[in-house]
Amino acid sequence: MGAEKNGNDRKGSQNGEMKNKRKRRKVVVSRVQKLYKTCKLVFANCRPGVVPSMENVERVKAVLDKMTLADVGLRRNMPYFKSTVSSDRPPKITYLHLHECNKFSMGIFCLPPKAVIPLHNHPGMTVFSKLLFGKMHIKSYDWAVNLLPESTPNANNFDNDAGDGNTGPRLAKLKVNSKFRAPCKTSILYPADGGNMHCFTAKTACAVLDVLGPPYCDPEGRHCQYYYDFPFADLSVDGLSVPEEQQSEYAWLIEREKLPEDLTVAGALYGGPKLE
Repeated sequence: MGAEKNGNDRKGSQNGEMKNKRKRRKVVVSRVQKLYKTCKLVFANCRPGVVPSMENVERVKAVLDKMTLADVGLRRNMPYFKSTVSSDRPPKITYLHLHECNKFSMGIFCLPPKAVIPLHNHPGMTVFSKLLFGKMHIKSYDWAVNLLPESTPNANNFDNDAGDGNTGPRLAKLKVNSKFRAPCKTSILYPADGGNMHCFTAKTACAVLDVLGPPYCDPEGRHCQYYYDFPFADLSVDGLSVPEEQQSEYAWLIEREKLPEDLTVAGALYGGPKLE
């Protein structure tokens, strides 16, 4: 009886230890879940045009910098990254919706080679873009408010037939005009700095995870506006002078009245780790 009792005591002790180990076992949180929780905290008290503190910007960036294709359940051989159009039109882009509320949104753009997201703006937003894989060219601008705050008066020698926008050209300063290859750091733009108007061109198949705070919202005036860009030398304005060696740093932007006809974005279901 004593031996049997000792054996039962040992079994009970072992069972207790196993239960305690299960309790102590650390719950693994996916990186995409960590990104969601971080964004929820960072954008909780933000309003359009209000940039999170630099500490909070770094919090979001730190999570994004570590994210990979596998963290969102994507693979390079998925059909999203293959071009199915054999014409002069850029191939279709696929958008995977992760989350959207009135404070922020999370989503992934999947681009086949040669796909283009035309030049567009992000009014009142702070935007984080993480290239998950592939190679992409990014061209971005900010308004040149110090040189020319108003739409161009007395514009001469400019062929406006190329544009279908309903406003005059505005001067913008080139912020970025470079190729990026993953893995690379997260790109960040702000309401008035960092290249708020940008264009993405896929040099290879690639995927970009975007966080927008706040997201686009037409009723609240956050409309996605597309632009044409023209070289600085195409327009002359009385009283405006930029040294010739600096003119490549500037361009004239004209609003596009309609959505770009060569842009096709199709939604698809996100199949990565679930958000709770």
